[in-house]
Amino acid sequence: MPPTQSESVIKNIIREIEQQCASHGEVASETLVAFMVKAVVLDPSNGFNMDRTLIKSDVEKLVKLCVNRLLDSKNPSLDTIKMQVYFDMNYTNREEFIEEHHRILESKLDFVTREITDNRACAQEELESLYRKIVSYVLLRSGVGSPTDIKIVREATAALQSVFPQAELGTFLSLSKKDKELQLKELSMIVTGIRLFNRETGKGGEGIEFLPDILHEAIPATSQHIDSQLQIAQDQAYRYTAILEKVTKNPLLSIELKPYMLKELLYNVRQYEIFLQIILSEIITCAQEVKLMTKQLGALFEQLKMTVSSKTAIPTSQVFPIFIALSHLWTGFQDETVLIGILSNLTTNLERFLGTHELLFPEKAIQDLLHEVTVKTDMYRLKEHMEERVHLVDFRKQEWLFPETTANFDKLLIQYRGFCGYTLATTDGLLLPGNPAIGILKHKEKYYTFNTRSAAYLFAENPEHYIDLITEKAKKNAELIQLLELHQQFETLIPCSEIKAATKHIKPITKSETGTQTDTHILPPTIVRSYDWNEWELRRKAIKLANLRQKVTHSVQTDLSHMRRENYSQMYPSRNAASQSMRESSTAVPRPQIYIAGLRGGGTKTTHGVKVNLTRAVDET
Repeated sequence: MPPTQSESVIKNIIREIEQQCASHGEVASETLVAFMVKAVVLDPSNGFNMDRTLIKSDVEKLVKLCVNRLLDSKNPSLDTIKMQVYFDMNYTNREEFIEEHHRILESKLDFVTREITDNRACAQEELESLYRKIVSYVLLRSGVGSPTDIKIVREATAALQSVFPQAELGTFLSLSKKDKELQLKELSMIVTGIRLFNRETGKGGEGIEFLPDILHEAIPATSQHIDSQLQIAQDQAYRYTAILEKVTKNPLLSIELKPYMLKELLYNVRQYEIFLQIILSEIITCAQEVKLMTKQLGALFEQLKMTVSSKTAIPTSQVFPIFIALSHLWTGFQDETVLIGILSNLTTNLERFLGTHELLFPEKAIQDLLHEVTVKTDMYRLKEHMEERVHLVDFRKQEWLFPETTANFDKLLIQYRGFCGYTLATTDGLLLPGNPAIGILKHKEKYYTFNTRSAAYLFAENPEHYIDLITEKAKKNAELIQLLELHQQFETLIPCSEIKAATKHIKPITKSETGTQTDTHILPPTIVRSYDWNEWELRRKAIKLANLRQKVTHSVQTDLSHMRRENYSQMYPSRNAASQSMRESSTAVPRPQIYIAGLRGGGTKTTHGVKVNLTRAVDET
């Protein structure tokens, strides 16, 4: 069947399904119906042959199956698919959100912009009307006040007249349409900056809500709400997982429990948890952006205050760039406010796809099933097998990655969104979180994690077998295609939000001890035999070349240089001399011994002393 004819048939089938659903009071979007058609065709239990052209009976059967599934109000699988379609149609990254918001704003301003740029006013009344339209345009583009509030209009008009008097309308009208649009945008930014500064200084700013304060209250409140919803979803998933593990160990319970329904509820709450985590990451990014812009806003206000303080006239080249920067910054706050509102509404609308939980398994029934069952969190399961690791010696042909050997270990794109592939294949779709610390298996440029080492060993023995089992499971439960990110196996069901991400592939940067060696002589040797590094050898060769023995040296002396000859002389210092006699001798003289007698006196009045010399003669010594 030609492509155009097959497309026409598919459109007719989708239209027929929409009409039948509408006749039963169920409104189904075209995207949801198209997804359901492909899901029903993929399911092998429905008996559709993908290689055979659909006949009339096949089309009737397909329409009937799709309508029955879309009208089933107690089907968790349908709720999960609706949730996935809704999220895919309403969520994109923050850049595209902001770009779409600006595009919508520009489309709303198109009519006012054309009225101004196409105006050919000549009379005074017409010029005044044009000026009022410019004021309205400034207020509408800036989003800081209503153009119907007279106080706001007066303040905006005064700010505009300070930079663009009404007398300059003639020059404005002479510009080209493109230049008019550029000038209007620039005037809008300058007026917005002036009004923001007036509000900061307490001299104006009528009708301007201070967005940083609003965001500082809204972001924590939204984040707290999402955290609480995320905690509830995770607790519900942990309980479903514990019950399904109990059924796996005791197959008799599956007769009365209907585990397939419980698994569909698990898929539903796990998908809800994943979407909440995506939204929460966007909220965290918004909080970081607001914190940064708040600092920049304060710095710009301080710069403006320093520039205009105690001055009656300031050059426009100094203040206009700051006013424009203020306007850009305020636009950033407005974008974050819109983004927070969109994400908050998205979170609220996702909750309506969780209604089947209480209908199928009320809280009392869940508590009865959890009797004598230990509910384990994902973190507890990771810590439980943290010490288990794959031994590389057991696998010679398989490549395993570990945190200490892979630089970008945390950034690898894990298959099945991080769930254990072996458990998913062998337990008919039970979702258990894989533990990367055990080891990540690299198979055909894809990466797989497991919840235990034994599961990793069994999966690594025959990966293709388990991969095929998971693919067949996804054909029966179409919600697993997006939940487990099986886009390459089912390329026709890739959601729009995943098309760009599906083309990205992060390769591991492995780390290992390596050594390199460079050859001593990469090029053929070119040895110069005449080269010599020895200086004295070079001198010897130079003397030999000069052949001085057969040469005569001549010298000439002139009158200017005959008395300037350099002379050298050398002296020898005096030498210290010493002599020594053959023997040593010494001499000594007698010590004088002289005494005086009679110094004490006697009976007479006068004292008579007698000097007695007792010194011995020299020859007696």
